[in-house]
Amino acid sequence: MPRVKRGTQHVKRRKSLLAKTKGMMWRRKSSIRLARPAMLKAGVNAYRDRRNKKRAFRRLFTVRINAAVRPLGLTYSRFIDALSKANIELDRKILSTLGKDHPAIFEKIVNKVK
Repeated sequence: MPRVKRGTQHVKRRKSLLAKTKGMMWRRKSSIRLARPAMLKAGVNAYRDRRNKKRAFRRLFTVRINAAVRPLGLTYSRFIDALSKANIELDRKILSTLGKDHPAIFEKIVNKVK
C-alpha cells in the first residue's frame, strides 16, 4: 500500500483552531497547546451567557418599569398585577421602552390600569 501523507489535514485543523482564538491574549492566540482549551472554554462561556443574557435583560426591564411607575403612585408588582387584570398584554420589553422613551404614552397606560 502506498503511504498517505496527512500533513494538509493537520495544518488545516491547527489553522482553524488559531483562527478561532484570534484576539486572545498572550500565548493562547499562537500556541496550539494553550489555544485548544481556551477555545473550548470560550465556547462553554458563550453557550451559558446566551441564556444568561435573557435573564439580565429581563431584570433591566423590571428595574426600568419600576422606575417609571413609582412617580405615578404604583409599584412594579401592583402595576403588573393590574395589567393582567385589565387584560393588557404588553411584554416587559415594550413597557420598559415606553417608560424610558415615551413617558406620556406610558402614563396613559398606567392611568387606564388604575
